[in-house]
Amino acid sequence: MEFFHIHPDDNVQVSLENGHKYACRKIRVGEKIIKYGFPIGLATEDIEEGALVHSHNLKTALLGEIEYSYTPSDAFPIQSAKEIPKIFAYRRRNGQIGIRNELWIVPTVGCVNAIAKKLSEKTGAFYFPHPYGCSQLGGDQIRTLQILSGLIKHPNAGGVLVLGLGCENCNVGELKKYLGDYDENRIFFLNTQSVEDEITEGIRLIHELKRRVEGDKKSLIPVSELKIGLKCGGSDGYSGITANSLVGEVTNRLTAMGSCMVLTEVPEMFGAEQILMNRCVSEKVFQKTVHLINSFKQYFINHGQPIGENPSPGNKEGGITTLEEKSLGCVQKGGKAPVTDVLDYGEIAKKPGLTLLNGPGNDMVAVTNLAAAGCHLILFTTGRGTPLGAAVPTIKIASNTVLAKKKKEWIDFDAMQALKDGKADEKLFELIIHTANGDLTKNERNGYRDIAIFKDGVTL
Repeated sequence: MEFFHIHPDDNVQVSLENGHKYACRKIRVGEKIIKYGFPIGLATEDIEEGALVHSHNLKTALLGEIEYSYTPSDAFPIQSAKEIPKIFAYRRRNGQIGIRNELWIVPTVGCVNAIAKKLSEKTGAFYFPHPYGCSQLGGDQIRTLQILSGLIKHPNAGGVLVLGLGCENCNVGELKKYLGDYDENRIFFLNTQSVEDEITEGIRLIHELKRRVEGDKKSLIPVSELKIGLKCGGSDGYSGITANSLVGEVTNRLTAMGSCMVLTEVPEMFGAEQILMNRCVSEKVFQKTVHLINSFKQYFINHGQPIGENPSPGNKEGGITTLEEKSLGCVQKGGKAPVTDVLDYGEIAKKPGLTLLNGPGNDMVAVTNLAAAGCHLILFTTGRGTPLGAAVPTIKIASNTVLAKKKKEWIDFDAMQALKDGKADEKLFELIIHTANGDLTKNERNGYRDIAIFKDGVTL
């Protein structure tokens, strides 16, 4: 069996045949299991050299809210790149760029999903059904308004029809308060209760949007203006050493050019948060990161749930045992980029560097969160495979060649070559450029686009 030893301090190594980890030496009961150079839990029994290390002999050591110290470490500097490539993109009225020029239908409430679907079928506009927008209170209603607003103003949409009912909590009037300044020439509203024939009127409005979009032209834009979301789903034992680490190399390169990279999935930072905290560019950003981690831990505690209730069954089958191990692999996507900002759920990413975005790890909620934060595309790594696509182009990066070959209609890039090919990061960077220039990802070709909004409260 061939093994990969990630860090000199590790007392386990990863099998390149199955992604599971095996002891490099004898490990005593109660001793820390080290992977990526950091603890991933405690041995629950003596483990002999060469033995499998997994759920039967390893447990999490995660705790609740804890105190952290700010110890700044080296991070890749921003704007150190000598040459910044350009892409062809659309410059919007507000100065933002879009890498697509699509027509979108965004329902304000789940009651009009079927109407949105019918309009989509008749016009070719993309629609994004969801079950919310009414019977919500407090934070849930605010989160729905924030996410819908982020999607409505997303620069990848050349024109948007906001489809309302008329009596919902998240009605058009409330939504406009969260939209703020918007392009009235590109964002239209239709309350279906207010017209006799909503289908005819909806088609008319979409055709008018289409007429305006058809006149848009691309121009050369520095790649530094890209905002890219980072996400992993269905991870396995290879993810941290192939797909996520490869994305980390690309993150280093893009942030050095001034791009904005956005990392979410806060629960999958638990156990690896100190790495991110040490890369915060200031004490203020560090304190916001501490709050991000501890408040999400408190969210688990408030619901009476264990903080380490992860990985999923698929993760475990793929070789991941504890949340610490999953998190240490997950944050590899951030490379060594400086953490320049921390955002709450529903906020828009703006700063160059690595931004941490509040939100859960659930795949559909997370990709929606990233799209609503303004990400033009998402780098989505996976070891188990998923067809899921976001509202924006979603580049699926397989952690292993078996998956890449088996699910070639889902996967855009095989990251296993990163262990064999010194040019894998260059190939992935080129794929990002081609995607930004208009090449379709597998999720776009398949028509797989979904949104989901985070819910935490009462439904009336």
